Amino acid sequence: MTTVQARAGRTEPDGAPPPRTAAEILARARAVAPRLRERSAEIERARHLPADVVELLRGTGAFRMTFPRSWGGPELTSVEQTEVIEALSYGDASAGWCAMIGADTGLHVAFLEESVARRMFPSVDTVTAGLLFPVGRAERVAGGYRLSGRWQFGSGITHCDWVASGAFIYRDGQPEPSPAGDPHDSRIMMVPRGQVEIIDTWHTTGLAGSGSCDYAISDVFVPEEHTFSFDTVRSGGGPLAQPEAFMRNMPGVPLGVARAALDHVRGIATTRVHKPTGARWADNYRIQVTLAECEADFAATRSAVYGSLRRQWEVLSGGGTLDDLSPDERAALPLSRLHCFRTARTIVTRLYDLLQTGSIYRPGPMDRWLRDTTTMCQHIVAQDRILQSAGAHLLGGRPDFRLCLGLVD
Repeated sequence: MTTVQARAGRTEPDGAPPPRTAAEILARARAVAPRLRERSAEIERARHLPADVVELLRGTGAFRMTFPRSWGGPELTSVEQTEVIEALSYGDASAGWCAMIGADTGLHVAFLEESVARRMFPSVDTVTAGLLFPVGRAERVAGGYRLSGRWQFGSGITHCDWVASGAFIYRDGQPEPSPAGDPHDSRIMMVPRGQVEIIDTWHTTGLAGSGSCDYAISDVFVPEEHTFSFDTVRSGGGPLAQPEAFMRNMPGVPLGVARAALDHVRGIATTRVHKPTGARWADNYRIQVTLAECEADFAATRSAVYGSLRRQWEVLSGGGTLDDLSPDERAALPLSRLHCFRTARTIVTRLYDLLQTGSIYRPGPMDRWLRDTTTMCQHIVAQDRILQSAGAHLLGGRPDFRLCLGLVD
């Protein structure tokens, strides 16, 4: 077990001014992707992002991209955020995953009192991590809660500033009902990283560099003002002040990895020849068909992701709410996300098979991409629970995982 200390401050690469627009952030993300690719084996061995890689990501502006313009942040649209994560994941999946998680800080702002959030997040490059699902135990005390528990999957927790953790609420040792009538209320608790213990459990199939360790919090006082629930917007508003906003840019990771694998195999196929016959790979029917099938699947799933995000943004930026989406449009968001994760895995698997024994060696990229896509598909956004929830919504039933549809009541 390792008790981590809080960290403050930031640096800019080569003294460059911080990026302020979507175009600048995307350009920087694309520019660092080759450097991330070069560091992929090292990142995987370390099982977390090295400090200089964290600063490389910070310098792209990825961590600040959801902060509101009123804070001096760029407030990227959901589409623009996803493009940035896609570009970073093209370089390294773990780096893209950590950027995706770390960028949630600006989304939390809407659910906290503005004066409180400004004290908590003195920089728009502040990074959060943690598991939002209620796992811990928060006992009500004067002015707040005493929080204890152990959580899994703290992606990016080795370099974050604040840890956001879901917890069930207790009063006098008994479960406290929610105001809406749920038998057991829960909230998300924000704790400085220095009060969190990291438990080194992250020995995994893939996404090893994300450092998604377990972590523990033991009887830490959390002021009421440092807690929130997705059903209450306390400051600002707009398209990003929505309960499911933190899920929207997640497809950028599998899209970036699938695109990297496709480009890698296409590069091999255009130059390699079959040694016994001298026949070019580029003229081989099997290779041509497999690549074309994978490209078709990639184009279709990417179009579905970005199409559903654009439609949602159109409605929300026009003053509408998630309820103004048709059932099909609302279900398209979690469905396109799930389909993207699963399709990226099948694309990488088919390309892995296409290269045969050329794929199996470490630290080769195909081996890593196969393991990374396999691991990311174990996340809840790629599970059948999403299918049930979307299907139930389409049929007028009750979704099991309502949050994926932006439902919090």
